[in-house]
Amino acid sequence: TSHTWFWNLIQNDFKTGNIDLEGCMRLLEKMQIPFDEEHVKHVFKKTVDKQTGQIISMDDFKAIYRALVHRPEFQELFKAYSSDGKILPDTQLIKFLVKEQFETEANETTALEIIMKYEPIDEVRKKRQMSFEGFIRYMSSEECSIFKSQHRTVYQDMNQPLCDYFISSSHNTYLIADQLMGPSHLWGYTSALLKGCRCLEIDCWDGTNNEPIVYHGHTLTSKIPFRSVIHVIDKYAFMSSAYPLVLSLENHCSPKQQEVMADCLKNILGDKLLSSPIGGEIDMTRLPSPEALKFKVLIKNKKTGTIEEALLRMEDEYHGETEDLSESVSASDDTDETQPLQRTRTPTKRRGEYRFSHLPQKKSKVKKAKIALALSDLVVYTKSQKFVSFEHSLEHQKCYENNSIGESQARKLVRHSAEEFIAHTTRFITRIYPRGTRMSSSNYNPQEFWNVGCQMVALNFQTPGTQMELQDGKFLDNGGCGYVLKPDFLRDRNTTFTPQNVGAYSKPMSLSIRLISGHQLPPSSLSKTNKADPLVQIEIFGVPEDQARKKSSVVKSNALSPKWNETFSFNIQVPELAMIRFCVEDEVSLVNNEFLGQYTLPVMSLNTGYRNIPLLSKEGIKLESASLFAHVWYY
Repeated sequence: TSHTWFWNLIQNDFKTGNIDLEGCMRLLEKMQIPFDEEHVKHVFKKTVDKQTGQIISMDDFKAIYRALVHRPEFQELFKAYSSDGKILPDTQLIKFLVKEQFETEANETTALEIIMKYEPIDEVRKKRQMSFEGFIRYMSSEECSIFKSQHRTVYQDMNQPLCDYFISSSHNTYLIADQLMGPSHLWGYTSALLKGCRCLEIDCWDGTNNEPIVYHGHTLTSKIPFRSVIHVIDKYAFMSSAYPLVLSLENHCSPKQQEVMADCLKNILGDKLLSSPIGGEIDMTRLPSPEALKFKVLIKNKKTGTIEEALLRMEDEYHGETEDLSESVSASDDTDETQPLQRTRTPTKRRGEYRFSHLPQKKSKVKKAKIALALSDLVVYTKSQKFVSFEHSLEHQKCYENNSIGESQARKLVRHSAEEFIAHTTRFITRIYPRGTRMSSSNYNPQEFWNVGCQMVALNFQTPGTQMELQDGKFLDNGGCGYVLKPDFLRDRNTTFTPQNVGAYSKPMSLSIRLISGHQLPPSSLSKTNKADPLVQIEIFGVPEDQARKKSSVVKSNALSPKWNETFSFNIQVPELAMIRFCVEDEVSLVNNEFLGQYTLPVMSLNTGYRNIPLLSKEGIKLESASLFAHVWYY
């Protein structure tokens, strides 16, 4: 039957005779077989008859199809459960699911659903059986991905206070390159929102014609109108997630232009804008939940006065009122506002190089900032509050007041006061941002701040690398909605957990990964054909004692179907915080590897059994045809 099915499927394309490489690719596309052009070209060339030149017959095409699709590692599994090596009855499929995939609930219905969905041959499907063709399609599907399918939808409790969640957060969202000369662009907002980001940063400055602008102040980055940014946010805010979106305003505008900002927010966002407590309640002792704030945009900014005063003012239309905000500001090394640039021409500097002029005095100086009441009153649950100390917060801070702490200061606090830091994040939303001197908009490792429960660990989304891969991997969880519930020990106000001393909070996991093979890996950039010398690094990120990295051997000159069959074991003390990253590299030389693809996910989202591992490019785009194949097991 499989033979007949195959001929029927392809004979139309051979009506006019043999086909060339283009026709071969078209036919694979029609059959919905994902492929990498380099690999197809290579297999095509090997198959082509030297005499006939650049064309192939039906038999040749079948050989190409088999070389790309009929993977021996799948064949082995199929034969272990199929008595004749050709057909898998539903009863045997159930056995495979229970024994190999650890799907203990699997029954007739499960098997039938899989057969109906993946078996391409009608006669086989009608008999409730599966051919090898169906088995291949199932094993390569999302259902057999290493990422748990239950975690692809929102499955966590969304009724806890906002501070109980990790929240996907972006820094300098308007930049799409570096923060010194790079372009500011609306695409920064669109792409972050489409990725499920739930906290965007908007750097606002006075513009001409009373129109506020967004850019990285005192630098040469380009400028975009605030109004346009809000239009884009209005359009894309809830496209990837229904849960609340926080706009973190870094506000450098005069009161007059702050009023324009307030009008923009009200007029463009309309009902989406949250401007008073939900349900009309002024109980401000506990933050509302993501569920209660669905489809709402929250403004994070400085605020003056109380909620009650703001509500009274809302009843009268008022304009032009401002209030002074005084707060002591020390010129710390981590101010979110970048210091003005000076062009220096000292002999030791290369010509025209920029440097930051740090103010020499470190004394505290009281800075008076004027805030327009119209903007202040739009702040409800996310009031920006200067961080003084953990003691100060415990005594004076309200649950709706949030702190932003620069990475350098935050890192010191993690080192010296982890317990107080965690006590702080069980109560208050804390945002961490990259230090101002990261000129190329590089990122820090977010893991160390998730480990102490920081909710908004803001990264430069425009900068690819391991840090952003951890961010994307973490927020694959819970349906990619941008909110991930923190583990109990980071929500309980009486917790004694610290990343350095996990103590009784440890739930050790023994994880074993047998890396079996790779399929259609991207060829090396140095290869003129489809070759690479691939190796795989498997890395665990988590609390310090869980950090680990293991490395496979190198398979020489094979990117199409490298085989490893190597087992790696990890002991993980705090799996609830751990991330696992699979990175495929090409060994260029003994000291140099080239990145080919990677996949990162939370350890708690790992599926057991035989699983395919999709691969993403440096920019986080799925490589359609490339994957790894592994067996995963843990207890």
